Amino acid sequence: MTVAHGAGGTARVTLIRGADLVAAPWKNGGGMTREVAAFPSRSSGQREAPGDFVWRVSVAEVAQAGPFSRFEGVDRTLVLLSGVGMLLDELDDAEVVKSHALKQPLDVARFDGEARIEARLIDGATRDFNLMVRRDLALGVLDVWRCEAKRAASHMIEGDVVLLYCASGSVALGLGLASGVEAEAEKEATQLQLETGDTLRIDIPRALTCTLEGTGAVLAISIRYTRR
Repeated sequence: MTVAHGAGGTARVTLIRGADLVAAPWKNGGGMTREVAAFPSRSSGQREAPGDFVWRVSVAEVAQAGPFSRFEGVDRTLVLLSGVGMLLDELDDAEVVKSHALKQPLDVARFDGEARIEARLIDGATRDFNLMVRRDLALGVLDVWRCEAKRAASHMIEGDVVLLYCASGSVALGLGLASGVEAEAEKEATQLQLETGDTLRIDIPRALTCTLEGTGAVLAISIRYTRR
């Protein structure tokens, strides 16, 4: 963990290793979930109720077709990480009104948490990244950053919380925090190496410049609170 003091407050940087995430099986037996981070957090990694969060980031392993849990008032973003893929059918009564196709790694689907969703696996189990945000309390944006061979890529992101999840490969991550950050803290942050499944969480980053080098891809999530 790195703590960097700037004019606007304190930016706290936390590295979450994928190997340390705890798997929790679904009640219906259709898969399991590993919670990466959430607010408010739960020390056990277990949710007391299906929607007791402002935002939540997790990785799910979907073993069989079936309905998704419904989350009233929640905006959902789902990214295919591995597997042949799946189709998410949005239903009104028995009629399919919209279908989200996730057929390639890093394909993205966005939908309302209260929608009735039926998942159909194309050919076997999948592994998926999930972002859920209570729309009355926060706004969450997810972008896919792909590393370019032999070239460093630079991105700007800002929010109250930023999460950088290494979706594939290996990525060397450099951070340029807002002006006023202590040089030593910034130097330490630029030395971070993310492997597949690792996440870098930055709290109160204000504006943040990120440079990426490597062979992988990163899911960049920016969360801004709309109600305190």
